[in-house]
Amino acid sequence: MALAAALKQQDRKMAQSACQRLTTGTTTGLKTPPVRIDVLAVRPHNDWEEMHGCYSPARVRKAARITLWMRTARRRQVVAFRAFLRTLLHELCHHLDDELLGVEESFHADGFYQRESSLFHQLVVSQRP
Repeated sequence: MALAAALKQQDRKMAQSACQRLTTGTTTGLKTPPVRIDVLAVRPHNDWEEMHGCYSPARVRKAARITLWMRTARRRQVVAFRAFLRTLLHELCHHLDDELLGVEESFHADGFYQRESSLFHQLVVSQRP
């Protein structure tokens, strides 16, 4: 997967491009409005947590946007592939809840995490026999 290669090479622009292709393919296939992807360098944080991703719906901006951060806040290490992909899919699920399901306030309920997990498992083939 191009995203895994981009993270391994620590290439922010390549990671952003890979994320954009994945989300564009998903939104096009589901016939929902597009979402713009921004991959930034180091996660913002405060004393007790760091931000992994952020979804801004189209009503807040001209176009919907997902912002992701490629490096951890404290150690500034590149985020592991699976964690980064799950964050992307998490934010994409907020977009799909908003645009496809008409849920303006997308809550982190069981169904939300099931949709996120389903997308993840469709994209990442398990190494288990």
